[in-house]
Amino acid sequence: MSPNVRSAVSDDATAVREIARESWHAAHDSILGSETVAETIDRWYAIDELRASIAEARDREDAVFLVAEDAGELVGFAHAGPHRDRPAVASLNRIYVCPDRWGNGSGTALLERVEGRLEEAYDRLYLAVLADNEVGVSFYESAGFERVGT
Repeated sequence: MSPNVRSAVSDDATAVREIARESWHAAHDSILGSETVAETIDRWYAIDELRASIAEARDREDAVFLVAEDAGELVGFAHAGPHRDRPAVASLNRIYVCPDRWGNGSGTALLERVEGRLEEAYDRLYLAVLADNEVGVSFYESAGFERVGT
């Protein structure tokens, strides 16, 4: 069963942070180390900053902050908007799914919704993923993305 994908609201920030924490540790601990991952979560996923990002995306036509729900529980999120250096390109800033939901279609549903919401505003969608993040690289390649650098 496909998850329900909807626009994020301010009250989702705490669950978004927890999803980020779980998925970052699962995907990046072996690459960066768990201490670095924990510091990154603290720096990049502060609740107030998440709420601000959610509010900003709701007020813009060229940005989205989405969450995926399954049986009333948040299981993933995605955040995309304008690329800082290329006006015709959208940047997929964040897309994460709870590790116990990897492979169930939540990431694909989020990515498809991001692409659908932003296709009129942008020519392309850009993203960056650590080359050693095999789960992430595999997901993006299966969705049709191509490697253009390392």
